[in-house]
Amino acid sequence: MNDPDFRNKVADRLKKVQDDICRALEEADGAGRFSEESWERPGGGGGRTRILQHGGVIEKGGVNFSAVHGELPGNVAKALGVQEGNFFATGVSIVMHPLSPMVPIIHMNVRYFELGDGQWWFGGGIDLTPHYVDEEDARWFHRELKKTCDRFSPDFYPDFKTQADKYFFIRHRGESRGIGGIFFDRLTGPHDKRQFYFDLIIGVAGTFAPVYTHFMRKKSSLPWGERERQWQLLRRGRYVEFNLVYDKGTKFGLDTEGRIESILMSLPETAGWFYNFTPEPGSPEEQTLSQLRQARDWALES
Repeated sequence: MNDPDFRNKVADRLKKVQDDICRALEEADGAGRFSEESWERPGGGGGRTRILQHGGVIEKGGVNFSAVHGELPGNVAKALGVQEGNFFATGVSIVMHPLSPMVPIIHMNVRYFELGDGQWWFGGGIDLTPHYVDEEDARWFHRELKKTCDRFSPDFYPDFKTQADKYFFIRHRGESRGIGGIFFDRLTGPHDKRQFYFDLIIGVAGTFAPVYTHFMRKKSSLPWGERERQWQLLRRGRYVEFNLVYDKGTKFGLDTEGRIESILMSLPETAGWFYNFTPEPGSPEEQTLSQLRQARDWALES
């Protein structure tokens, strides 16, 4: 396989990412605390699953770290377009489902993957799923991501944003999961490029806590009632549909016989599927749904 020192450096740094983000989220939540469960993968490696449930702001959230290795299953090799053989993969994956419908759902993943034949790549991204689209918040969120990307290349944000718009699209619904964000995969090159992409994913990871704790503080005290709660459950249902039908991380975890509780930690505690739901004309729900049917250049809007 590739340089084990580099693998260990990436995994150790991602453990720190998990630690730092959990600490920031607990402070912003005010009441909830993460529980941790360490686990081992039968084929090699393991991870740390951290879950916060029934907090002051977060109803259910997970911050997972994993570093797994072993023989790459044939179906995974085929899906990746690579030869079967040994693999190593490490990453941090996060999903936060807030109690309040006024606070958005957020997802982040940063990861490193390598094969025994010397191939390697980085991937990751952050995307936001508000139950109600706030245009000011959407612009701010995308501008923060653009700032991070621009530290590495002015080409990254427009490229990664376009990839996110394409990836986080629920095709069978004809709507986006949320307002997008950035998404990238298979970032590779000569070996001297590895540190550059490693720095990129650490930069992306460093954006998560400041961005989400901003929304936690800003939105969690806003009033809401049963109508907003029912809409939240419906939007969570859409989130579940995407993760179980399209999400590559979920598929990879299942296909490599990963720990099922850790894989499905991205799902909310409760969700809803209301038959043939149609929002009232002119309602906030209709306005949000209309925003999810077209991609917008949020960072460039005034």
